[in-house]
Amino acid sequence: MVKKNVAPKVKRAEKEKGLLVRNFPPRLIKAMADEVAKIVVERLPKLIPTTKQKGQKIRKKSIQDGVFLDTSAIIDGRVFDVINLGLISGVFVVLESILLELKHIADSKDVVRRERGRKGLEMLEKLKKNRKTKVVILQNSEKMEVDEGLIREAKIYKGRIITCDYNLEKEASISGVLAININTLANVLKVTAVPGEAIHIKVLHRGKDLTQGVGYLDDGTMLVVEQGSEDLGRDIDVIVSRVIQTAAGRILFAKKI
Repeated sequence: MVKKNVAPKVKRAEKEKGLLVRNFPPRLIKAMADEVAKIVVERLPKLIPTTKQKGQKIRKKSIQDGVFLDTSAIIDGRVFDVINLGLISGVFVVLESILLELKHIADSKDVVRRERGRKGLEMLEKLKKNRKTKVVILQNSEKMEVDEGLIREAKIYKGRIITCDYNLEKEASISGVLAININTLANVLKVTAVPGEAIHIKVLHRGKDLTQGVGYLDDGTMLVVEQGSEDLGRDIDVIVSRVIQTAAGRILFAKKI
């Protein structure tokens, strides 16, 4: 049996391929290579998801309707009453940075500050034990200032912030994050008094003007009574003369009947 010599044919085929490639213009070869590279780059992330992409998906799905509690709101305490009334609902989120700040406050040398910090931690613990509410302790995704980190995480999870800090409220608003200020909420819920309305009040102390007397409504609104200093410690009837709105809330001015 005679063996056929295939080597010349193989060499001839390889030579023809080489000639075929050489016949393509360099620009065309470069364009084809670029096109192949683009296709690979576009398809590769879809075929092999990165860890970061997976993490982002998990982060977004892990918390729905997040309510991020700020340190100021926690130590203030009123937010827990609002939550217990069911006026604020969702998943209550406490960042690790907020928790750490709370612990620092609870260890403060200042007696009042220390007491408020410890009270805040106690109320937070009660909220966690409440079966009707869900509390999540969340690790910060990046190291940064407490307020900046709070706004960042709330934005990532598309959540809301509960605070008593006016500056934080404004910063969050600029960043496109809804921030509910407990102080603003309290002012909205205060009793509305209009000029000409009669009020029965107890004069507790003098005002800035020595002739003025100062009393307070049940909701804490200050009422300044003209010529009321002579009635210190007594209950009197007055008529509201004007109402002034300040950053701290409303102040009523009244005259004795």
